Amino acid sequence: MNFVAIEAWGKLAFEQFPFIKHNAKRLYHFVSYVLSSEKFKSEGDVIQVTPQDGFEYFYGYYDKSPWDANGRYMIAIKVKQAYKSVAPKEPGDVVLVDIQNNNEIIKIGTTRSWNVQQSCMAQWLGPDFNTRLIYNDFRDGKYCSVVYNVEKMTEEKILPLPVYDVARDGSFALSLDFSRLHRMRPGYGYSNLPDSTKNVLCPNQCCIWKMDIPSGKITELFKYTDMAAFEPDSTMKGAEHKVNHLMISPNGKRFMVLHRWFQDGRKHTRLVTCNIDKSDMYNLSDDVFVSHCYWKNDNEILSFLRKKETGDHYYLMKDKTQEYGLYWPELNTDGHCSYSPDGEWIITDTYPNRKRLASVYLCREDGYCKRIARVFAPFRYDFDTRCDLHPRWSRDGGKVCIDSVHEGKRALYVIPVNTAR
Repeated sequence: MNFVAIEAWGKLAFEQFPFIKHNAKRLYHFVSYVLSSEKFKSEGDVIQVTPQDGFEYFYGYYDKSPWDANGRYMIAIKVKQAYKSVAPKEPGDVVLVDIQNNNEIIKIGTTRSWNVQQSCMAQWLGPDFNTRLIYNDFRDGKYCSVVYNVEKMTEEKILPLPVYDVARDGSFALSLDFSRLHRMRPGYGYSNLPDSTKNVLCPNQCCIWKMDIPSGKITELFKYTDMAAFEPDSTMKGAEHKVNHLMISPNGKRFMVLHRWFQDGRKHTRLVTCNIDKSDMYNLSDDVFVSHCYWKNDNEILSFLRKKETGDHYYLMKDKTQEYGLYWPELNTDGHCSYSPDGEWIITDTYPNRKRLASVYLCREDGYCKRIARVFAPFRYDFDTRCDLHPRWSRDGGKVCIDSVHEGKRALYVIPVNTAR
């Protein structure tokens, strides 16, 4: 049995006992690190773009790009510390890194709703991905989102819901229940408001909204009970439900969502796709485990997930069918995958291994798979306050950026990518 298999067995065996699981993992990593001959901060062409000024900088999730269309600005948030709490009460600065001006840091706003995994969902607004950006905040006792005009360097409007994902043409956004998400998945929701559904296993309340960007009009799409009523099975009986990871297809016509429920300490996840108008729901993958996903195009989704026949791997699936292909069998640990702008290349990463080293891989569908960087993860950044690398493509496909803590604090780094092969 190899190390990956042993680690997978341990994760499953202690799934119902998180305290034991966390402490066993910490001891395992500590002993492995002490005995390891591979001790370094970084390996590969990993270039820091945010300053070492005592603050922590990071961007957030892997399915968005921090670069504007011209490649001049990168979005980040600047905070005092991001290792003691998954969703600190202390505000963070929303900043631009001016790549063309010695990486000058330009503060454009303040966010009071952020977390250590996805930040405040700051992202450039289409269709030009250059003039405006949007980020989440908490104002007047409510979650909201702020549209900021970079050309004028001023706030343009405040929208009544926080955003999770935005259509590429900038016309609408999808939102979810960030308070319930914070309680059930620390590090992904916001802590400003308590979860009003805390004592309800499957609330008959809305969990996914659509919001029109120009007008701010809100449309309720799904309740938790709607998700549970769609192709239910026995594992949902007496289970607690949540939704996470909304992603809109490139043409803006469909979206995916991870529907998760917990029964007797066991987590079940399925990947559901649906039209933006709620029609044509499809259960795309339902073999207990689904993790990170990405729309390759309007009809295909790449994801690290489980198939009963072949196990946990990366699979490219055709939407609304059971057709799929398995890719890069050597990458049998979870990662954050995304396609390059031209659709020819895939970037993904790994979590820190037993030696506390996390890797970045460059792949192609023809089987090419090469590690292009590794970074060290200090023990201070672990479990819910860990720093995932979350590699994201530049808009010209010439580089990727990661969040990393190998220098002791969260910072934004760029890795040049040579795709001329």
